[in-house]
Amino acid sequence: MQSAAERRVAILEYLCECRQTTRERLATEFGVSNRTIERDLLVLSCSYPIYTVQGTGGGVFIDEDYSLGKKYMTDKETALLEKIASRLDGDELETMKAILKKFKEPKRGRK
Repeated sequence: MQSAAERRVAILEYLCECRQTTRERLATEFGVSNRTIERDLLVLSCSYPIYTVQGTGGGVFIDEDYSLGKKYMTDKETALLEKIASRLDGDELETMKAILKKFKEPKRGRK
């Protein structure tokens, strides 16, 4: 039997793979109640960009820019690259924008 911590890591991995699911699917997948999944999601959403949407098309989501193990730049590193980018143009500017987007930390909270 998985501990709560192990199950939460597995839920996070599951969400990173599928990007969107439902509480019911998670409960079935991990063999626990919907209430347990709700508690797990509450705990995870405090540290990860996980959010829920009610109604048609709703469910449990993880921010599209989030990836497990992804490295993020500090604000200072981002500011330096943005300063450099202001002096670029053409393909170099587009490459710098792609780099900044790749390493930009996702915004926390609900969409």
